[in-house]
Amino acid sequence: MKKILLHTCCGPCATYCVNRLRAENFEISGFWYNPNVHPFMEHKLRLEAMLTLSQKMDFSLIKADGYDMINYFRAVVGKEGDRCQYCFEMRMRKTAQTAKEKGFDAFTTTLFISPYQKHELLKEICETAAKEYGVDFYYEDFRTGFRESHNLSHDMNLYHQKYCGCVYSEWERYGKVNIEKMMGK
Repeated sequence: MKKILLHTCCGPCATYCVNRLRAENFEISGFWYNPNVHPFMEHKLRLEAMLTLSQKMDFSLIKADGYDMINYFRAVVGKEGDRCQYCFEMRMRKTAQTAKEKGFDAFTTTLFISPYQKHELLKEICETAAKEYGVDFYYEDFRTGFRESHNLSHDMNLYHQKYCGCVYSEWERYGKVNIEKMMGK
């Protein structure tokens, strides 16, 4: 059985991904590294949901040390229209590095379940991180399970967020702005 490190963005997205990876005979460990999630209380709520899910679905959850908010902002400030690229790079490089250091056979991310993510960009970044750290990247388009993941997580009474996680996506959702247009994209 291959060991896979599953980067987890939140509990709802992880439900379906964990089931799918188990169906593919992977031994799963979750990985929590999301310095993009703001404000801090939102980060805390999502982490608590992941801890609950890891107990309910019986998989280990590795948490990256600290809350790397400062480095996240250093990576995206002035590049807000392309923030997803820098955010993905930061998180997937850390995931690949952790997978290599801890002896996993491969890594992937729950971000592949969201129809709102820049899927091809994320895949390319994961492939680059895999080469950089010398660990396999497992790709699966989890989007077919998006609805199911929400149903499963509601059944488990997990916290559901209303935006991607970064302060920019929160502003776009509730402020009804388009940052890419504001930045000339």
